[in-house]
Amino acid sequence: MAETQTEPDLSYIASVTRVRAAAGVILRDQVGRVLVVHPTYKDMWEIPGGMVEPDESPADACVREIQEELDLPVPTGTLLCVDWVPASPPWDGGLMFVFDGGVLTADQITAIRLCPDELDRFDFVEPERLSEVLIPRLARRVAAAVAAIGHGGVYLEDGVTVSTR
Repeated sequence: MAETQTEPDLSYIASVTRVRAAAGVILRDQVGRVLVVHPTYKDMWEIPGGMVEPDESPADACVREIQEELDLPVPTGTLLCVDWVPASPPWDGGLMFVFDGGVLTADQITAIRLCPDELDRFDFVEPERLSEVLIPRLARRVAAAVAAIGHGGVYLEDGVTVSTR
C-alpha cells in the first residue's frame, strides 16, 4: 500500500507536548569513584553534561559538553539511563540521558582543564557517598546509572526505577 503525503496539521503540531532534554556522563577513576563537577553559577554539584541544543542528539550534546567543560575528548559510551523529570515551574518536564564515559586514566585526569566560565572545581566521589553531594533527584539518577553499568540501561521517573506497567 502506498503512503500518501498530506499537509501537516500545524495546529496539532503546536499542541504537542514539548520537553527539555539534557545529557550527562558517568566518568570514573581507577578505584570506581564518580567524577562530579561544581558549576560557577549555582551552589550544587553535578555530573558533567548539560542541555541538548537545537538539532543536537543527546549523545552529541554529551560529547560536546565534556569537551567544553573538561577539555576531554571522551566518546559517549553506553546509555545507562533515561530519567523523566516532571515539570517544576518555571521548568517544563524533561528527559535526562546519562551515558557511561568509562574509566579515566591517570593521564586523562591530569589533563582535565575546567572551563572557568562554567566550572570552578571537580572531585571524585565514592558511589555510596553521592547522596551527600548531589541533590536528591540527581543522586537517585546517578546511583541508578552507576548500578546499570554492564547491565543495560534503565528507565527512571524522577530518579526512581519504574517497572514495566
